[in-house]
Amino acid sequence: MKSYDVAVIGSGPGGYVAAIRCAQLGMKTVIIEKYATLGGTCLNVGCIPSKALLDSSHHYEDAIKHFEEHGIEIPGDVKVNLKQMIARKQAVVDQTTGGIDFLMKKNNIDVYQGLGSFKDATHISINGNETLEIEAKNTIIATGSKPSSLPFISIDKERVITSTEALKLPEIPKHLIVIGGGVIGLELGQVYKRLGAEVTVIEFMDRVIPTMDGGLSKELNKVLKKQKFNINTSHKVKSVERKGDEVIVKADNKKGEEITFTGDYCLVSVGRRPYTDGLNAEAAGVKITERGQIEVNDHLQTSAKNIYAIGDVVKGAMLAHKAEEEGVFVAETIAGQKPHIDYNLIPGVVYTWPEVASVGKTEEALKEAGVEYKTGSFPMRALGRSRASMDLDGFVKILADKKTDEILGVHMIGARAADMIAEAVVAMEFRASAEDVSRMSHAHPTFTEAIKEAALAATEDRALHI
Repeated sequence: MKSYDVAVIGSGPGGYVAAIRCAQLGMKTVIIEKYATLGGTCLNVGCIPSKALLDSSHHYEDAIKHFEEHGIEIPGDVKVNLKQMIARKQAVVDQTTGGIDFLMKKNNIDVYQGLGSFKDATHISINGNETLEIEAKNTIIATGSKPSSLPFISIDKERVITSTEALKLPEIPKHLIVIGGGVIGLELGQVYKRLGAEVTVIEFMDRVIPTMDGGLSKELNKVLKKQKFNINTSHKVKSVERKGDEVIVKADNKKGEEITFTGDYCLVSVGRRPYTDGLNAEAAGVKITERGQIEVNDHLQTSAKNIYAIGDVVKGAMLAHKAEEEGVFVAETIAGQKPHIDYNLIPGVVYTWPEVASVGKTEEALKEAGVEYKTGSFPMRALGRSRASMDLDGFVKILADKKTDEILGVHMIGARAADMIAEAVVAMEFRASAEDVSRMSHAHPTFTEAIKEAALAATEDRALHI
C-alpha cells in the first residue's frame, strides 16, 4: 500500500491547485479523479467550454451585425457550422486538460483514475479499472458540484437538458427555454440567441442575476431585452413536459396566472448542488449538512481533523477561483503556515456581452447593514474607447464609506468587465479610498477609465467626462 502526505479527491480547479501547492511545499501528493480527464466541471463541461462557445458565437454575431459598419464586406452569406464550433470548443478543452496532466507530472504528483471513497480517516479505496487502497496522512475533498434540478422535472439529456448537454447540442434550437436567470442560463442562452435561436428565460426571483447588485440586474435586463431575449421574472415553474420534439413548460406569474411556454429544447439552469456521491464520508467521520455541504470550520477542516474540504462542496459561492484560493489555503495550512482568504473580495463575473462583474458589498447589503455610503457611477458610452469599439452599454459603480471614503463595493457591466474587476479587487485588498483610485493615471483610451471616472464621481461628484 502506498502512503502519501496528502491525498486530493477531485481534480477541478480547487483540487489540482491544492495538489500543486502541496507538492511545492514538499509533501508527497496524490490526486484521485473518477473521470478519464483531469480538470473537473470547470475545464471539461463548465467555465472553459462555455467561454469557447461564447467567443465563437460572438465572432459570428459581429460578422452578421457589425462588420459592414466597420467597413468589412463578406461576399455571400455568413453561415454557422455548429459541428465545427463544438469541435473547436472540444479542442480548447483537450488542450487545457492536457495542460493539467503536464502540471501533475512536472510536480511529481501521482494520479489515480477511479472513484475515491473513504475506508476510514486515513485510508482511501480507489475503484477504477482495478481497485486499490492508499494511505494518506491528510486528505482534501474537492469533489465539486453537479447541476441541480426541480423535483418534478425529468431531465432526459436530449430535449430537457442541463448545461453539460447544452455545450454539445446537435443543432441550433428553434426556441430554447431557459429555466433560471442566473449566470449559466444567461451565458448559454446568449450563445444560442446569437446563433439564431429564440430564447425565453423564466426566473423565479423578481430579477435576473438576483444575487448581484440590483443596478447590474436592471441594466443587464435592459440589454438582454434589446437583444430580443424574452425575459419572464417572478415566474414559478410548476411543470415541464416533453412531447416528441416539443417541450412544454407551465409557470405561474406573480398574479398567479398560468403561463404556457413551448419550445424544442429546455435548459434547466437552477443552480448546482454539492457532489459527495460515493465518497463514504461517514466512514471517515466527516459530517455533511442537510444542504449536502461538507461541514468545515474557519480552517476548512472537517469534523475529522486530518481531512479538509474546499470549493463547491463547502459553503460559499460556487466559483472556480474561490476553489483555487481555498486549495492554496488548505495546502499552506497543512504545511503549518497561516494563510488568509477574504471572501468579501472574491469577484463574481457573468460572461454575457456586455460582461458583468462585481466585488465587495452590494447597495442592498449596505442598506440592510445600516452602513452610510456614497456612490459614484459612470456610463461606458461616455468613453472614447467604447465608441471606438461600439460597446456602449453599461456602467461602473463604486460604493464608498461616507465618512472614510474606503471602497466598499465595485459593480460594473460593460465590455471587458471580467478583466477590469481585478483592478477593483487590488484596490480593495489594499483598502484604497475612492480618492486613491481617482488620482491614479489610467491609460487613454481604455475601458478602465470608467473606474477612475466612477471614483471621481464617488469622491467629490466631479467625473470629468459627463
